[in-house]
Amino acid sequence: MSEQMKLGFVGVGVMGRPMARRLIEHGHSLVIYDHNEEALAELSAIGAQVAGSARQVADSAQVVFTSLPTPAIFKDVALGADGLVFGKTIRILVDLSTVGSRTEQEVAAGLLEKGIETVDAPISGGAAGAQKGTLAVMAAGKPEAIDQVRELFDIFGKVFIVGEKAGQAQLLKLLNNMLSSTAFAITSEAFVAGVKGGLDPEVMMSVFNAGSGKNGATLDKFPKQVLPGTFDFGFPIGSVCKDIGLAVEECQALGVPMWLGNTARQVWNYAAMQDGKSRDMTELVKYVESWSDGKGVAR
Repeated sequence: MSEQMKLGFVGVGVMGRPMARRLIEHGHSLVIYDHNEEALAELSAIGAQVAGSARQVADSAQVVFTSLPTPAIFKDVALGADGLVFGKTIRILVDLSTVGSRTEQEVAAGLLEKGIETVDAPISGGAAGAQKGTLAVMAAGKPEAIDQVRELFDIFGKVFIVGEKAGQAQLLKLLNNMLSSTAFAITSEAFVAGVKGGLDPEVMMSVFNAGSGKNGATLDKFPKQVLPGTFDFGFPIGSVCKDIGLAVEECQALGVPMWLGNTARQVWNYAAMQDGKSRDMTELVKYVESWSDGKGVAR
């Protein structure tokens, strides 16, 4: 049934742009909206129709994807004065953003008043995964609504059905990101300590990955972005701060004390305050190096 739908996409930035491109490349008609003129021009050149507002997207498409940077922006795009909720054609919102369960639930309730279903579908895998179609898609919503868009998720990567209520996938995504960012922080500390102690970086990573210390940072980000010195994972420190902040708040609301989560949150927030907000998340290791008197080897 998804093949018969005209699709919309609001938010074609770092993650949204490659996902929108994949939809077009798989033969889908797409109407898009964003403030980024460069992104709009790139997608328009391969067949996307550019709308003048989020509401215009919702006037044209039955299924609208959103990939937006903050809860406030997502809420405004969905429920604001010129938002998706006023669209004449939209029937399903598929939210690919990371905005937290409370915001997702609030938006879903507002849209449902107009007969619009929400599929809560945050993604994990970074910009590279979005380009290659290897993302993990966590989907929550009414089974009937998920069925409508299930084939479209296959274009993005592997789908995991989390539950039947909007917000459940958001919680899982935040927990995933908290684990990922905490692993990178502690791996950065171990890496800098090892180098300062005279260990070879390549040997360190090989041993970590052959033993019990392996994690997403040792398996992926350090070999691909830190050791080569490219620092181009494609996710800024400011976004890590947003995600881990939401994660800690949601966990505390559930009664979990979050001693370690709060500590990791403080590390990332401190790096952001040291001019790091827009820097790639893999550059955290540079900050750990500088906090350790600047004699490490992080580039």
